[in-house]
Amino acid sequence: MKKTLLLTTLYAACTLASAGNLVVSVIDRDGKPVQDAIVVVIPANKSVLPKTALPAEAGIVQEKMQFIPAVSLVGSGARIRLSNNDPWNHHVRSSPAGAEQFNSSKVGFDMMIEGKPEGKPAKTADITLDKPGVVVANLLGCYIHGSMRGYIYVSESPWAAKTSPEGFTTFENLPDGPAQVKVWQGEQLIDLAPQQTAIGATLGKNVFQLTVVPRRRRS
Repeated sequence: MKKTLLLTTLYAACTLASAGNLVVSVIDRDGKPVQDAIVVVIPANKSVLPKTALPAEAGIVQEKMQFIPAVSLVGSGARIRLSNNDPWNHHVRSSPAGAEQFNSSKVGFDMMIEGKPEGKPAKTADITLDKPGVVVANLLGCYIHGSMRGYIYVSESPWAAKTSPEGFTTFENLPDGPAQVKVWQGEQLIDLAPQQTAIGATLGKNVFQLTVVPRRRRS
């Protein structure tokens, strides 16, 4: 019932032309919308690209012992700039997200970023995520401050987006034909099964439900 009500509201609000468009909704275990889940669409027809490419650069700020934004979505080869706005040091490390995060032998990058001196620019560090054709979901953390957590998702498809606060995202002008839809969320340790859909004149509608309730973020 909750899922039906959510979809009815979502589709009624959607005024996009139907051709080549897809709406994907993500809800949690209790049927509530999930923000900042990553939705990836992999069309069988790869000759068409979205009008706007995934970011080739992104900035992540460490402030008040948080990673801001908490979830970053980029394309393969993207450069990430980490900035520390806190007055204390952060020892930042990345590891695979999902179930693989518990394998302590797999570490992506590991660096110390000094605290921001008063009245001076923040200290920064740059990394490049250059694994083409491979999904990389990095869990960011700090050895010094264990509560800090963030994610970087490198998409293998140019058709990818984060869900809104209302728990959905819309793809426009997708190439007609079959497509696979996948959803990733940092606290969903067991991957959700991909869904198959057909892109065409009728507005596509896919719903994914997590088996978890993501933790609330600090404001």
